[in-house]
Amino acid sequence: MIAASLLFASMGVCVKLGAARFSAAELVFWRGFIAILLLSAYVFWQRLPLATPHWRTHVFRGLSGFVSLVSYFYAISLIPLATAVTLNYTSPLFLALLFAFWLRQPVRPTLILALAGGFVGVVVLLQPTLEREQWLGAALGLTSGVISSIAYLNVRRLGELGEPEWRTVFYFSLLSAIGGLPWAVASWPFHAMDWQGALILLGVGGFGAAAQLCMTTAYKRGKTLTTANLAYTTVVFSSLFGMVLWSEMLSFQAWVGVGLIIASGVAATAFSRGAPATQD
Repeated sequence: MIAASLLFASMGVCVKLGAARFSAAELVFWRGFIAILLLSAYVFWQRLPLATPHWRTHVFRGLSGFVSLVSYFYAISLIPLATAVTLNYTSPLFLALLFAFWLRQPVRPTLILALAGGFVGVVVLLQPTLEREQWLGAALGLTSGVISSIAYLNVRRLGELGEPEWRTVFYFSLLSAIGGLPWAVASWPFHAMDWQGALILLGVGGFGAAAQLCMTTAYKRGKTLTTANLAYTTVVFSSLFGMVLWSEMLSFQAWVGVGLIIASGVAATAFSRGAPATQD
C-alpha cells in the first residue's frame, strides 16, 4: 500500500499540473481512458480473458469508485483543497464502521484508535478550513469518503472471489471513462493538447492505473483496515512533493501531523499482527 500511496501522490502532481491546462471533467475522463488503453495493450499482449462471472461486483466497485471520484473533484472546486482532501480521507473510518455494523465483524479497539490517529494527523497536516456557505462542498467531500469505503469493500470482495488485480482495475477504469465522457462533453470544448499536455495526461492515467493495481493487490492480500490506514501516507508523499516541486514549506504543526500519520501506520500494522484477516 505504501507503493500505491506514492503512485497516487505522483498522479496528484500530474493532476495539479494538468489543472492549469484541462478542466476537472477532462482530467477524470482522460484518467480512465488512458488507463484503459494501457491495460488493453497488456491484456492483448498476454491474451488474458476479460470475461468474468462476477460482473455485478465489478459494476458496484466501478460505480462507487467513479461517484466518489466525481464527488471529490466537485468538492475541490467548491471548498479549500486541504478541506476536500481531509474529508475524502475519512474513508478508512467509514470502512471500519462498515465492518463493525454492516458486516458484523469484530474490529480491535486499538486498530480503531490507530485509524483515528491517522485521521487526526491528516487534519493537523492539512489544517482544513470551512466557511458557513461551503456546506455543499463539505457534503460532497464527506460523500466521497463514505462512497470510497464502499468501493474499497468491493475491491476486497473481488480479491476474495479470486479476481486478478488487472481485471478489477480494467473494469473500474472502463466505467470511469464511460461515466466521465458525458461530463467532459458537457464542459465542451476540449482544450488543445500539445506534447507537454499529452505527457501530463499520460502521467495522470499511467500513475493512476499503477496506483490502482498496487492498491487492489494490497486489499486482496493484506488486512483491510491496516491497508486503509496506510493510505494516509498519500498525504505525506503529496506534502513532500509540494516541498520539492513547488517549494511549499511545512510548518512545525504540519510536521507533527506527518509524525502522527506515520505513527498510526506503524501502530495499525503492529496491532493487526496475529489477528484474523476478517477482523481487519
